[in-house]
Amino acid sequence: MKALVITEVGQTEIHDIAEPRPGNGEVLIAVQHVGLCGSDLNTYSGLNPLVQLPRIPGHEIGGTIVETGPDVPAGFKAGASVIVIPYTTCGTCSACRSGRQNACRYNRTLGVQQDGGMSSSLVVHHDRLILNDTLAKPLLALVEPLSVGFHAVARGRVQAGETVVIYGAGMIGIGAVLAALSRGARVVAIEVSETKRQQLLDLGVTAFLNPNTCDIGVEISRLTDDLGPDVVIEAVGLPETFRCAVDLACYAGRIVYVGYAKSEVSYNTSLFNLKELDILGSRNATRTDFEDVITFLEAQPTIGNSLISKVFPWAEAQNSFNYWNNHRNETFKVMVAMAGDGCHDGD
Repeated sequence: MKALVITEVGQTEIHDIAEPRPGNGEVLIAVQHVGLCGSDLNTYSGLNPLVQLPRIPGHEIGGTIVETGPDVPAGFKAGASVIVIPYTTCGTCSACRSGRQNACRYNRTLGVQQDGGMSSSLVVHHDRLILNDTLAKPLLALVEPLSVGFHAVARGRVQAGETVVIYGAGMIGIGAVLAALSRGARVVAIEVSETKRQQLLDLGVTAFLNPNTCDIGVEISRLTDDLGPDVVIEAVGLPETFRCAVDLACYAGRIVYVGYAKSEVSYNTSLFNLKELDILGSRNATRTDFEDVITFLEAQPTIGNSLISKVFPWAEAQNSFNYWNNHRNETFKVMVAMAGDGCHDGD
């Protein structure tokens, strides 16, 4: 079968690899759509320290069941559409034992610590699949990236009527925007890409602030009657945005860090105490977060469709990384449609 492989920094190739076979408890799926994530782009650019090359990328995956191995529940039938939960769980570390398997100490995410879904077929354990025959096939691959933002909002305990500032409007930030709005919160988006302004306003954010063209502190103070936001969600991953979250948050506020800073962050920690802040990390997503996104997209599929900026056919999959890298300011989600064009044609 065919797979797209990042062979070295800035280089992808289509390889022939062995077709996987399902073992006990496992399911073979035909991959239909794969979304590109920032971690995939970082791998391609040589900026992902968790990845060893060569690597098959892709952990935002929608597919169709082809075959099941022994000891798979009867509901997993050939032809059923599925969403892949791309994280592993050990079941024994402190996170798993506390019910927070999304933060498993020994997690191996598809496309990161192990080969991912940018291939004709994929074998996963049945407990890593969510059956769904309601969503359109491209939307199946949109669930995982949105779920990470939904999880950040859940970590922040966002309530109706609260003001939430979301730093960054990539797909994780967009997921946080949609989750916060769905809870009845008032949302302010901070984003440097002016091309995303109108779409964010159309989604329902109260204000769009570009830190390159306005004083964020002054504007947030004005929008919150000088109180500050109840919750700040950082989804950029820069030292300055990590610090700005602390400056912006209200007294007794909450901060959720879902961005991943690539260098050390230094703080004046006095505000931690003076404001008595709750500072929370957020990693991956739970099955409940996935299900919340599914419910949201089933109710509002047009929003999901509007977030898919470009879909590459499999024959052009090698162009997808350079395209996204060159169009990041106006792009929400780039996908590869795996069916056809040689990916499932007799491989």
